[in-house]
Amino acid sequence: MANGISLSTAETITSAAFAKAAELGLKPLTVVVLDAGGHVVTLKRQDGSSNLRPQIATGKANGALAVGTGTRWLNANAETRPHFVNALNGAAGGNIIPVPGGVLVRNDAGETLGAVGITGDTSENDEACAVAGIETAGLVADCG
Repeated sequence: MANGISLSTAETITSAAFAKAAELGLKPLTVVVLDAGGHVVTLKRQDGSSNLRPQIATGKANGALAVGTGTRWLNANAETRPHFVNALNGAAGGNIIPVPGGVLVRNDAGETLGAVGITGDTSENDEACAVAGIETAGLVADCG
């Protein structure tokens, strides 16, 4: 898909993210892939993921879409500009999680196709799995 993320691509991203998690021996993950409009393309949680993981993963992906870069940027701004991040989260109805693990998905031309949100292990490990999934799909990961 030129202007979005197909179901097949989202499934590739998710499968590769889970494979990276297995390789690293991580805790159970939940992975969401959103299109550029913020709509869910896929949402999968591994056995043993806790009950709010879908909302956390979606909040990470929504955060990346909201600011046009990965949530590593939001995490830094939560420390240096907390009023901005609080206001942004308020405007988003509380649906932004400003920690690493929300990664913007771009094509080779730099266009935003969507975002991946992952939660379940440390934020850094979540982000590493998102990057692995995005790159396996032949796309560009923007961590912020």
